[in-house]
Amino acid sequence: MTGFAFQVDASGKAKRCDIKDALAIEAALVWVHLATNNDHAQAWLANTAKLDDYLVDALTATETRPRCEQFGEGALLNLRGRSDDQLISSDPLASIRIWAVAGRVISVTRKKLVAIDTVEQLLADGQVLDPGDLITEFATAITADLDPDVAELGDDLDECETQLDTSKVFELRRTVTRVRAQSIGYRRFLAPQRTALEKLATLPVGWLDDDDRLHLSAAADRAARMAEELESIRERAALTHEALTDLRAEQIDQRGLVISIAALIFLPLTFLTGLYGMNVKGLPYADEPWAFDAICAVCAIIGAGVTIYFIRRHWLRS
Repeated sequence: MTGFAFQVDASGKAKRCDIKDALAIEAALVWVHLATNNDHAQAWLANTAKLDDYLVDALTATETRPRCEQFGEGALLNLRGRSDDQLISSDPLASIRIWAVAGRVISVTRKKLVAIDTVEQLLADGQVLDPGDLITEFATAITADLDPDVAELGDDLDECETQLDTSKVFELRRTVTRVRAQSIGYRRFLAPQRTALEKLATLPVGWLDDDDRLHLSAAADRAARMAEELESIRERAALTHEALTDLRAEQIDQRGLVISIAALIFLPLTFLTGLYGMNVKGLPYADEPWAFDAICAVCAIIGAGVTIYFIRRHWLRS
């Protein structure tokens, strides 16, 4: 089964251990992480970890959203964070499901979170001593990893707003659509994630100390700020998209006007040349040697006259 396990003693020294024997180890903290999407995780959680069916289903569910629930002295926590794996645009954040009690933390992921490497490094550096520290570091790492992405979305939109021009409509619309879709996907999970972290910070469990609760509250505030920023980006993206649509419509109107004016200029010329192009007898001056030059001159005068008329009417830029 894919995953790993760590045991941490009271001094903060961490070392890897076998998943099969992890829960039998006496330590200040035992962290078991399962990275799988198959039935092996359910079997281990039910048979080895001896968790209730409800917890097993919650930890291995296909679809999850951020939430926090208390069961006795334990807490079930679902969080969402960035992943290096390819994800669909409607579900851009991978989930991590955590079950924590005093001295024990079990986490399950279906896609690898970027924050896991950060937490592992903190564990190796001796900065994680208990379940409260581990969950706090997860919440902090996830929000810290997402913050630059949210800021980049805002920067991309700022750049689009400063480059509004009819010559870049298609390129800008693609960027704005991407930013809007990504901001909606992020906000879908960051808003409830804030609520989950705030609820966790207030749970009456002994393995969360005051320092852990302060850090969880800070992570919740950061998630709230990002959710508000994403809402602002979504609204700005909608307004920018409308502005680009107006620019595109104006561009089409201008091109249509030019085509219409060109057609109006050549309409009388087409009538005149079509009239003299008829293969019938009786056309005035048809046999005169200067007739062709005269018709060309008349066409030029008519074309120039119509053009001057349009310029004076401000239909064309003079």
